[in-house]
Amino acid sequence: MPKCFVIDPKEMRKSGAISFPQIPVNAYASNPAAEAKKYGRDNLVRIYRDMVIIREFETMLDKIKKEGAYNGFVFTYKGPAHLSIGQESAAVGQAYNLEPHDFIFGSHRSHGEILAKSLSAIAKLNDSDLMGIMESYMGGSALRVVEKMGWRNGSVKELAITYLLYGALAEIFGRETGFNKGMGGSMHTFFPPFGVMPNNAIVGGSADIATGAALYKRVNRKPGVVIANIGDASLGCGPVWEAMMFAAMDQYRTLWDADLGGGLPMIFNFMDNFYGMGGQPQGETMGYGMLARVGAGVNPEAMHAERVDGFNPLAVADAIERKKQIIAEGRGPVLMDTLTYRFTGHSPSDPSSYRIKEEVDLWLEQDALAAYAKYLVENEHASEQSLSELSTGIRERLFMVLKAAASLDYSPFLRNTEEIGAMMFSNGRVDRFDDRTPDVLQPKEESRLKTTYAKSRFGLENGKLLSKMKALTYAEALFEAMMHRFYEDPTMVAYGEDNRDWGGAFGVYRGMTEALPYHRLFNSPISEAAIVGSAVGYALSGGRVVAELMYCDFMGRAGDEIFNQMAKWQSMSSNVLKMPLVLRVSVGSKYGAQHSQDWSSIVAHIPGLKVMFPATAYDAKGMLNLALRGTDPVVFFESQRLYNETETLVEGGVPVDYYEVEEGEPVIRRAGKDLTLLTVGATLYRALEAAQVLQEKYNLSAEVIDARFINPLNYEKIVQSVKKTGRILLSSDACERGSFLHTMASNISQLAFNYLDAPVVVVGARNWITPPAELEEAFFPQKEWIIDAIHENILPLPGHQASTRQAAGLILEQNKLGI
Repeated sequence: MPKCFVIDPKEMRKSGAISFPQIPVNAYASNPAAEAKKYGRDNLVRIYRDMVIIREFETMLDKIKKEGAYNGFVFTYKGPAHLSIGQESAAVGQAYNLEPHDFIFGSHRSHGEILAKSLSAIAKLNDSDLMGIMESYMGGSALRVVEKMGWRNGSVKELAITYLLYGALAEIFGRETGFNKGMGGSMHTFFPPFGVMPNNAIVGGSADIATGAALYKRVNRKPGVVIANIGDASLGCGPVWEAMMFAAMDQYRTLWDADLGGGLPMIFNFMDNFYGMGGQPQGETMGYGMLARVGAGVNPEAMHAERVDGFNPLAVADAIERKKQIIAEGRGPVLMDTLTYRFTGHSPSDPSSYRIKEEVDLWLEQDALAAYAKYLVENEHASEQSLSELSTGIRERLFMVLKAAASLDYSPFLRNTEEIGAMMFSNGRVDRFDDRTPDVLQPKEESRLKTTYAKSRFGLENGKLLSKMKALTYAEALFEAMMHRFYEDPTMVAYGEDNRDWGGAFGVYRGMTEALPYHRLFNSPISEAAIVGSAVGYALSGGRVVAELMYCDFMGRAGDEIFNQMAKWQSMSSNVLKMPLVLRVSVGSKYGAQHSQDWSSIVAHIPGLKVMFPATAYDAKGMLNLALRGTDPVVFFESQRLYNETETLVEGGVPVDYYEVEEGEPVIRRAGKDLTLLTVGATLYRALEAAQVLQEKYNLSAEVIDARFINPLNYEKIVQSVKKTGRILLSSDACERGSFLHTMASNISQLAFNYLDAPVVVVGARNWITPPAELEEAFFPQKEWIIDAIHENILPLPGHQASTRQAAGLILEQNKLGI
């Protein structure tokens, strides 16, 4: 039975007022004696060293971009460089108390955070682990360059620092020896072995992805916290708010098992430098006054929000230490408003015309690097000379690293650019991502599977249709595939709107509530961007996830997460990361213009996504099995018109045992010799009806092919059919204009041109809004449309009278009118 919370109207209607917790602002009070005792001289100096490394690293990039040289070394770098000069103390202070297994996700302005977190990890890892990472990562390619550079200097940790600086800079320069073979570049550089996770060029893009990583840690009982480092202006981004809603859900503490640890181990850290690009959130583009205040609108704890003085690295380190304790007590998520300031422009090409020199000078007077150096000297942790020598050594090391990263001999670009295509997919097959026993509430044999397994696996008996109660349906076939993987892979989770007790909007998940604990199947907020974005974070952290968008139309609310995140991180990581994510979306009918669209062509256009669209119960199970064993992101389309359909096309029906459909392979549903009909999705059944009419009325033998896959798709079987028939018509429920059918038609025209006896014809839905259910037959392709299109454009049918307009002249007319 579902757990539910009674909403008592008497309580809800009581008069009262809402109070908010106090939110601390710059509360840290420095105590040099206590700090000396807590950190020790060496660590206090190391904090300064790390700040200098970041400052000099970015100064080097700034000079290269603006002057074309650094310390006399001439070099041209074409890529971007969004610098954080002035923000070093915020990054180093944050990283000090983080462990290698803690994750940070960043923004386009994350060089400092990358270096700070990595330097912290180097300090904490032992020599053996460091050597193992350097020797194994990308086959040791970056390490070999560092060794060629002749950098020895004794210790493994010093070697690791040079390795870090080289790997990051080579990646920024787009070199094959960079951390991600140059596929990430400046805005996307990252290094998972040190807990440095993807840095996102989309403003606020890391918020929901980091939330998914925190979800992964919580569900799978993994140690560590996750930090999303995003800018103050990102609070204007919907996905950031959605991520905070997702991270703050009550159910982590009210419905999930207590031994999981409570709230997500998630810190939303806003690097508050008072500017977006040129807009000022405070006083111009926002209305929050002080960013930390927004936590009060998320949950009763105000997300334990705090404004932290990021110009003092020890204040930030103290805040992280305290926030980690809150998370350890299961009281996350946390919001930090870390005060900082960038001395440089948004990028080297930015003249900073939106701010006055006097303001920049005021902040330069507060430069944390100078202030912290003074603190070290005044408290006798270092001398001015020792700090100067430290800085000189850092510049010498960076100069050596720069020459190596700029050298095409040491650091070539990707030699074979065709490898980029090979990076689009990992094409792996993984049964389980963890060896532990999956968390379930009942044995598999006692679940609803015993009911579905007992149903007839084929929908026909003696030529007659069996009722939906007796034969397995398309929706139940999907259920069986999901249940198989839930009981196989302990990391697998599924979530979306109304996924749990409702059984999914269309009943696919009915019976799972009794079988699975809340942390493996749960309802999410109505936050499509966070649903997909968190799934991306969950998957790239090492788990399998099925996210559901109730209707295909809702993909618009998760556009960035599908097109820029889900699709790209495998290739931007050079396949270091995997993306075992299945996004289930339904193509609707009956619900009008905003709930009934087929957007398969949109995702087909985006590199890095696999796209599947089963039309039979057999394929629904076999293709979902395939997707749920893979390591690539899959957009899995399902037609609402098919959920209650039984299997009538595959002899023997839907096997009880596990099976997969071969990836990318279309299937012939009806053999023929005179004409080929190729379909995507539910239009298969209209094509089969049309083929029957063509046979009975016009003695034409039509071969009907179900594409099943949109990407990848093997055209060989289709081309062979066209070579045999000489004619082909393609149809689907997607609007005709821009339909993926046109890409297929173009490919077929090129691959089989010499065998065609007529033009390749596309029959799609009308280029209208989807009308109400009562008028849908005028919108979606019907068998009459297919027959009329054949008659008017491919092969005149004797005595045929067209009842719909499908002639070629209609193309001119409709496009002239924009429909």
